[in-house]
Amino acid sequence: MRTVLITGSSKGIGAAIARRLSEEDLRIIINYNSSKKEALKLQDEIRKKGKDAIAIKADITKSNEVKDMFDEVKRRFKGVDILINNAGVSTYGLFQDIDEQTWDRVFDVNVKGVYNCIHEALPYMLSKHNGKILNMSSIWGIVGGSMESHYSATKGAINSLTKALAQELGYSGITVNAIAPGAVDSTMTNEIGESNLCILQDEIPMGRLATKEEIAELACFMISDKNSYMTGQIISPNGGMIIY
Repeated sequence: MRTVLITGSSKGIGAAIARRLSEEDLRIIINYNSSKKEALKLQDEIRKKGKDAIAIKADITKSNEVKDMFDEVKRRFKGVDILINNAGVSTYGLFQDIDEQTWDRVFDVNVKGVYNCIHEALPYMLSKHNGKILNMSSIWGIVGGSMESHYSATKGAINSLTKALAQELGYSGITVNAIAPGAVDSTMTNEIGESNLCILQDEIPMGRLATKEEIAELACFMISDKNSYMTGQIISPNGGMIIY
């Protein structure tokens, strides 16, 4: 049985992915930082299905905490076979109003956190000559988002990292891909307010936001054995909002 670690999976899209993957023959590692109650509830929910799940606290911006998390997984299950880098943060504002602290925080979580987790996951994957890494990006990493320049920059970095690592690790049997969703019905998206959501939906040919379950279903395929040849790809489920 393979082990999958999903960062930031106590709620939102991460939790939806964990629930969907619990239907497969996988051990589920639920990573959380501050949402302990939600993480433990999800852990128990998955265990009631008769599946192996464990919630582990780690701030992914801190390399020592990430190392401790992977060491715990190693003690229990040898290592992480599939890594889904889902954790992310965002704020809204004009570029000139983004202070240095906010800029650094978004990059620490969205980019450095991905670096820390991949860095710890790779030794085991390389030793097996097999592994799957899936990075959660965003449509704004492809086309840029007004009022979200810092968030867009981090997702653009993730897209470039995905492509570069795919070329570097393909010879070692490790695939690296990314999902870059458009607007998803989630807490992060709802923060823009109801009126802005209506405007956003009008810009989507499908006429609605994606559901978390739709993104989770795509994630399930991306890390499955059915997807054995794709690597270095940025897949963007966005309802036709952009065609590129």
